[in-house]
Amino acid sequence: MDKTNSKFITVCFVSFAALVGFTLSVLIHALAGAFGVIAKLSDYDLFKHGLPVVAALTIFVSLQFNKSVISWSDEVVAEIKKVVWPPVKDIRAMTVVVIIMVFISSIIISVFDLFSGFVLNQLIK
Repeated sequence: MDKTNSKFITVCFVSFAALVGFTLSVLIHALAGAFGVIAKLSDYDLFKHGLPVVAALTIFVSLQFNKSVISWSDEVVAEIKKVVWPPVKDIRAMTVVVIIMVFISSIIISVFDLFSGFVLNQLIK
């Protein structure tokens, strides 16, 4: 495994673990308003702050020291490096085309909406 890949994979694992910890923290806060048991448990700082940290650390350690996960993620990075990205000029051109098509589509949908609203108002009256 390349040293650069190893660092990148570790950063990805840390980011994923932090995201899971943050999500768990938000879920505890949200569910505390809906369930009395979780509200009582969230009064304890060890549950409210400790559980997300422990969950994030557990996920990071289980990912970082699992040989099959490391091997798989190294293969993913190797495949991503093989991707040929389009030039910036092509990306700009495709972006402009997408923006124009969205604009045209929104105009068509707006006209259909106004027309159908007009027809329904005439039928109702």
